[in-house]
Amino acid sequence: MLGLVLGLVLATQLNSPAVAASYPDKSVRIVVPFPAGGSNDVIARLLGAKLGELWGQTVIVENRSGAGGNIGAEAVARSAPDGATILLTAPGPLAINQALYAKLSFDPEKDFVPVALIASVPIVLAVHPDVKAKTVGELVALAKASPGRLNFGSSGNGSTNHLAGELFKARAGINIVHVPYRGAAPAMNDLIAGQIPMMFDNMPAIRPQVLGGTIRALAVAGAARSPLFPDVPTMVEAGVADFEASSWFGMVAPAGTPPEVLTALTASIGKVLQDPDVVKKLAEIGAEPGTLSGAAFGAFLRSETGKWGKVATSAGVKLE
Repeated sequence: MLGLVLGLVLATQLNSPAVAASYPDKSVRIVVPFPAGGSNDVIARLLGAKLGELWGQTVIVENRSGAGGNIGAEAVARSAPDGATILLTAPGPLAINQALYAKLSFDPEKDFVPVALIASVPIVLAVHPDVKAKTVGELVALAKASPGRLNFGSSGNGSTNHLAGELFKARAGINIVHVPYRGAAPAMNDLIAGQIPMMFDNMPAIRPQVLGGTIRALAVAGAARSPLFPDVPTMVEAGVADFEASSWFGMVAPAGTPPEVLTALTASIGKVLQDPDVVKKLAEIGAEPGTLSGAAFGAFLRSETGKWGKVATSAGVKLE
């Protein structure tokens, strides 16, 4: 139903030449609050390239990482609300960080206006090939045999990948040590090099490494198996009860952005996400196009804030 509603809204918007002609009339900057090379960056660059073609304008993807995505998010929150600077981010700055930090320099709900859910991706548990465990059950047994000896990497403190690891600890009853990185790409580099034995990461970053044999996938953390890894079980199938974790990438604009700009931007994104080439490329990396925009995406953000906030609180994760 949400997809149908979005489709009708987009169809109406796309048939409005006045709106289409008014935005954008200059280059647009998409801020990614994480380092280059991660899933967020990959999806932002795919979207940016297609929007640039559609608009006939330059679309710049700028990586402004740090503080769990807060630095990039703050930069966009303080930008002019004219549609020239927008944020494309994973859940952290919009739905998780308010549960982790005592104080943020921006308000995730008041300082942004929701634009659209761009894509969603499953999270995958992967290990270095030298790890003896070939299944999640064997990994749990290995962790229980040596409490506190196994490390797991993540894209940073409070990221969905970190919280997926905390959820794993709680559900499996194991003691593994979190090693945070400044982004998913450096964490993946250390996993490939064997500096860390395991990590949860998003499918777009995991898949090429699994296919190349540099890491091994043990389980998909989604509700169902991924068609890209049909032989890899879900965490629940692997014996970890009540475990489901996925990530997503959404776009927001600074609060105060004119409605006509938001309408045109949403329409353009809807058109790009219906592009067969984009759908194909997203599927190739294990991502699905988003179907929510505007108020519906805002409601989704609020539900995600509650979900991940509970995980962070239960794990006792707090950041300065």
